[in-house]
Amino acid sequence: MNPENEIDKTEALEPVETAAANVAEARGGVDGRKRPKWLLPLIAVVCAVVLVVAGVVGWNMYRGAKLAEAKEACATAADGVRSQANEYNALLNGDAADAAAVKAEQVKDAKTVESLGKELKASAPEYEGCVAEDAKGLDAATVKLGEQADWYKTHEQSLSKAVKTVTESKAAKTLETAKTNLTAKLDEAAKLLTDSDGKVQDNTTRETLTNAIDAATRLKDANDATKIDKARKTLEDAINGVNASVQAKTDADAQAAAAAAAAAQVQAQSTYSGGSSYSGNTYRCTGGSTSGSNTYRGTTSGGSGSNSGSGSTGGSTTRPNLNGAYGCTEDCYVPPNNLIQH
Repeated sequence: MNPENEIDKTEALEPVETAAANVAEARGGVDGRKRPKWLLPLIAVVCAVVLVVAGVVGWNMYRGAKLAEAKEACATAADGVRSQANEYNALLNGDAADAAAVKAEQVKDAKTVESLGKELKASAPEYEGCVAEDAKGLDAATVKLGEQADWYKTHEQSLSKAVKTVTESKAAKTLETAKTNLTAKLDEAAKLLTDSDGKVQDNTTRETLTNAIDAATRLKDANDATKIDKARKTLEDAINGVNASVQAKTDADAQAAAAAAAAAQVQAQSTYSGGSSYSGNTYRCTGGSTSGSNTYRGTTSGGSGSNSGSGSTGGSTTRPNLNGAYGCTEDCYVPPNNLIQH
């Protein structure tokens, strides 16, 4: 082996750092100088401060995240309350208000009106909103808002049901009343149709009444109060038409009878031919004396004559009066047919 080669390899090797050298370097360095005693404690304190700051920052970040989360949850709950409250109030001020105006006598079941009244007396919760400043307060507000939303939802459903029962009960009563009124009007119309036979001035009114009766009879058992009422109104108009026609004929017949009676009276009072005709006579009754005159004309016994006279009877004097009786006490006119022919 060549000694020169061994020397070269030895010089080529680098020195190996030992643990003792590391310790020496930590204490004073390889050059033998010592580090200050306060360095390590300072490093420890700095590390502790860093850890504390990091913890505080982390906690604040966590707390901020929780607060933001609580705010968001509370805002969502508040939106839910407002939505439910709006639906409830819309019902309360709309259909429920209309149903509240319905009286017990307008419905078939009065208990439906009582139930609605109880629902309307319910007190809605007072909305507070998300006014807390910390996550704990906001979480509590979120829970309360959720309860309020449930209240509005529950009462909206119960109020809606109460309104529906009142509306349906009123509709049932209205239908029942419409059917009752139509039945009564049908009975009236049928009787009038029978009684008016031959007693109307215009018979087309009875034909109209017949058609109205047929149409109303077909709707008598329907479940549409509006159509039933319309049929009843049509029937009522037809009844009025027949009644008017009956009255028109009655009036016309009365006028004709009056005219005939007047004509007969004129005929009876007129001068007739083929016998004797007489003029009237007048008697004056004054106290116990009577004066009078009587004139007549005859064509069958020939000529004409007159008779007049006066006298005292010492009492009442009787002569024929207008009614054919006796006992004249005032000026009396006796028609020709009451005279006694001489």
